[in-house]
Amino acid sequence: MKNLSETEAEVTMDENVVHESLPQIPVVTSVTCCFVLAVLYVGSLYIWSTKHNRDHPTTIKRRFASVSMVMLAAPFFVYFFSSPELLSREPFPTLLGLRLKGLWQAVVIPYSLTVLLFLGPIFVNMQNESIRSYFDLDYWRGSFGSVIWVRNHVMAPLSEEFVFRACMMPLILQSFSPLVAVFITPLFFGVAHLHHIAERLSLGVELSTALLIGLFQFIYTTLFGFYSAFLFARTGHVVAPILVHAFCNHMGLPDLQDLWQQDLWRRVVAIVLYLAGFIGWIFLVPLATDPSIYDNTLYWNV
Repeated sequence: MKNLSETEAEVTMDENVVHESLPQIPVVTSVTCCFVLAVLYVGSLYIWSTKHNRDHPTTIKRRFASVSMVMLAAPFFVYFFSSPELLSREPFPTLLGLRLKGLWQAVVIPYSLTVLLFLGPIFVNMQNESIRSYFDLDYWRGSFGSVIWVRNHVMAPLSEEFVFRACMMPLILQSFSPLVAVFITPLFFGVAHLHHIAERLSLGVELSTALLIGLFQFIYTTLFGFYSAFLFARTGHVVAPILVHAFCNHMGLPDLQDLWQQDLWRRVVAIVLYLAGFIGWIFLVPLATDPSIYDNTLYWNV
């Protein structure tokens, strides 16, 4: 039989293995790979010669095809430029956030946490449209029959989170600490959305207006990128940021003008829910994303 000291020593060794830091790769390697992936992703949207705007079904379907090619190519960057030690230590799908352990938690908890954040906007939306529509089959048939809806709610969250989170974060995390990585990869994500400035200019929008909207979109997408990268690093699952991204695309930015047009008592209730949702989200983020909930021992080691 083992004595107490031997047992404690084994436990300590096991903990060291579990919390072992990731093997390192040069910063220039990880950053260059992420930059190339961002260029490939944005570039794939413009390889087609078309006279139609971004919302035309032909444009959207072509972009689906080219972005899908980038999604197929992106994992090769992780495979060929990651540390050989890491590749021999962990299953490759695990590096991309594709694993079964902690899956249902990654599906339910981050999504519920984000719903809490949008508590105020959800209340306001419920005053304008019936929640029953979400239980109507015709609503879902119409949604999935709209290529714009599929782009905003399925293809954009799936492709962006897979490329910018599942394939960039494993590389960046091999060069930086998790906290630093969470603040680096969203910059690529934010910059990748600046191409919308050119699209607005092509539609006749004034330069100053296009730049102002572009700057605002860069700030918004970068802030969301922080949250999304944080979810990936904490949960070790790519499904968490994908679902949250889809939900945020559905909700859009809070409509403060719509809030102010509500009756007085509804406005008061909405403001209270705005504050309660935000404060509750701030309080619950570290608790609801505890890596132990998701059996995540790979990426979050601070």
